[in-house]
Amino acid sequence: MSTTPPVLAAELAQAWADIQRHHPELPDLAAPESLIGESSSACGAELSFERLLHEAVHGIAASRGVRDTSRAGRYHNRRFLAIAEELGLDHPEEPHPSSGFSLVTLNPEAKKRYRPTMDRLQRALKAHTAATTADTARSFRGPAARHGSSGGGVRVKAVCDCGRNVRVVPSVLAQAPIMCGGCGKPFRIPEGVAVGVG
Repeated sequence: MSTTPPVLAAELAQAWADIQRHHPELPDLAAPESLIGESSSACGAELSFERLLHEAVHGIAASRGVRDTSRAGRYHNRRFLAIAEELGLDHPEEPHPSSGFSLVTLNPEAKKRYRPTMDRLQRALKAHTAATTADTARSFRGPAARHGSSGGGVRVKAVCDCGRNVRVVPSVLAQAPIMCGGCGKPFRIPEGVAVGVG
């Protein structure tokens, strides 16, 4: 099995398509690569199928025009929770003080439904992790490693015309547009922002 990020991105896209088969109103995933290495304390720092399903809740909320978060996207409200339940996610009884109902977990029925998808994605994630944490003393990692970069790149703020923003590695944004769930337009890096191309 190849361990390149494009392969992991393809597995993420396939897992997303598997969710879409059960929830046809879920929009397409514009850039699966944007989830690789992405971290969000409110949505879950670890990339997993559970995290992908969490993101699918946001996708369905956007397609329905439902505002499912507040506090700059950190607090997940009861509207998020209602859609999460539709997708097979359970939740604690009480909301977290700062992130609300973001701490969702797969229920037994969803685990059974998505078992093949979860197994396939887990293999791809394991291979990706092995490839990106390999012994660097004996392998050539290119100019980014020689110049002290982690290879992940520095995230900059990308904005949308409706006022929303995300932090993104410019090279990820260059691969494919990242579409705003609020208005459907692409995020862009404002002119005058240092991008740091190496």
